Amino acid sequence: MKYCLIFLLISFSLFSFGQGSSNRKAQNLFEKANLLIQKEDYVGASAALAEATSADPNFQDAFILLGDANRLQKKYSLARQAYKKATDINSNVKPLVKYYLAETEFASGEYLLAKQDFQDFLTADRSSDRANRAKKYLLDCDFASEAIKKTVKYTPQNLGSGVNTTDAEYFPALTADGETLIFTRQINENEDFWMSHFKDNTWTTAVPLSTKINTIRYNEGAQTISPDGKYLFFTGCNRPDGMGRCDIYVSHREGNDWGEPYNVGAPVNSEFWESQPTISPDGRTLYFISNRPGGSGGYDIWKSTITDDAKWGPAINLGPEINTAYDENTPFLHADGKTLYFASNGWPGFGNKDIYYSRMDESGKWQKPVNIGYPINSFEDESGLIVSADGNLGFFSSNLNGGLGKQDIYSFGIPADVKPLKVTYVKGTVRDRETKKTIESNVQVVDLKTNKTVFDDYTDAETGEFLAVMPVGSNYLFNVNAEGYLFYSENFEPKTGDINKPYQIEVTMDKIKSGANVTLKNIFFDTNKYNLLPASIRELELLINFLNENEKVAIEIQGHTDNIGDNKLNEKLSFNRANAVYEYLIKHEIPANRLTFKGFGASKPMADNKTELGRKNNRRTSFVITKI
Repeated sequence: MKYCLIFLLISFSLFSFGQGSSNRKAQNLFEKANLLIQKEDYVGASAALAEATSADPNFQDAFILLGDANRLQKKYSLARQAYKKATDINSNVKPLVKYYLAETEFASGEYLLAKQDFQDFLTADRSSDRANRAKKYLLDCDFASEAIKKTVKYTPQNLGSGVNTTDAEYFPALTADGETLIFTRQINENEDFWMSHFKDNTWTTAVPLSTKINTIRYNEGAQTISPDGKYLFFTGCNRPDGMGRCDIYVSHREGNDWGEPYNVGAPVNSEFWESQPTISPDGRTLYFISNRPGGSGGYDIWKSTITDDAKWGPAINLGPEINTAYDENTPFLHADGKTLYFASNGWPGFGNKDIYYSRMDESGKWQKPVNIGYPINSFEDESGLIVSADGNLGFFSSNLNGGLGKQDIYSFGIPADVKPLKVTYVKGTVRDRETKKTIESNVQVVDLKTNKTVFDDYTDAETGEFLAVMPVGSNYLFNVNAEGYLFYSENFEPKTGDINKPYQIEVTMDKIKSGANVTLKNIFFDTNKYNLLPASIRELELLINFLNENEKVAIEIQGHTDNIGDNKLNEKLSFNRANAVYEYLIKHEIPANRLTFKGFGASKPMADNKTELGRKNNRRTSFVITKI
């Protein structure tokens, strides 16, 4: 395609006009420039043409070719000046010159001038592929000329010398707690991952991520990190185990180091180009860029979801709600699981690629993308935005003036109207209550309003640590289980104010033994009633699983109330609630000889009944091990 473009450029410059110059020096320089362009030496060609136009200020073809040479170097302002000079010499130019003039005006942010010249071009050509693009540019001009009047606050801050150096740093990835940043650094044309931690309000001096991931022979880049910081998905190109030119790989963190990365395989990867992954907060859906057949344009956003047999499902194109006939890239799915940020040159914008966001509705459909505004977006090329879990900061890379190197990583405040949905997280460590040693255990978080599992993974095998994201505004079951232990039950109902106060907990697990007890924090009844509410089912399923896995265990189900009301009525209510759980377990084939139940009313409080929180904690269902 590149050589076809050069041929088109040469034929257009030499033969469409063919007037030449009577100035021998100018003509010789013009011919020299043509030869240099054939060799792709656009810098040399520009120098020769600048000299040619100086020798003959009315040499129209030389100005046109100078515009071409600068345009191919993406020096749009210089290209625009050259094309404009050519049309000033003689306005009767080929439509293609008008198109390139308009295109470079658009790429320089001269939207009103570009609109007029695109319209002039379309009077001569209304049906070619270039005409279709011109029509698209007209929509951009209309959008940009109005949107540029509505500026948003934008004050990018360099992350400093801990992250940025005289080399190029880009593609930031951030854990949900905002404490770990993984990014790509290019040194001597080799790309590797580096890591920095946020401590004492500054980013520490970055260190190479891992010798198991970074290589001397290959480049690693375009990565994303799961919210808990345990899974790194990244792009690897031209590798022996690759399926196409670029494939997606994954590595799992093992204590303080990382495991050997492996190719995620088909159907995510193909014989085509796959890159720029982003993972959903539940770890089940991988979004990525591919140019495989079946898309809407050149490069589209696709997704694959893990199936019930723990394999990646078929790659699905996100469709016209997100993808256009042009290119989309650098997708980033926020920790809320519903806000997708990405770059595109297909939706109305300010020029080149702009950053957009789309919100998934309750039916799972992506809404129309929204341009995040000026001056975050401009006539330059913007892409690669990620947003912190709290929604306050955006991170990106750029070569802004005053930087430390070739390309630096910056942060800025996200405007209120393009922020993601509010989330918080629960973070902690799982330990044995008696030995205090960490335990590798399974952690589950379930949204009880939707009955969807939002987190299901194991704690770190060495540190016992976990982190799970929870969107604000729902009610969550939190469960920890490990072989040989009673399971741990908790309930979280995060409010808007909790986004800056995440849950930090230490889970202590009890060995299975007689007398050990568990409070079932996710068994729910209406006030003064004993019918199990639907939100109780997931906790009951976990209890059934526990009893099926530990077939010798017998339990007593216990009901409790607060001290409000008549004692006898409270005892009867607690008895009936315990019986409701008993009957549910019997119905699901737990043998009756392993089960008893009892109501205690308000006789066994676990908190002070003088406060609402205390009374809430006292209204509970629990069980105690009676035999093992």
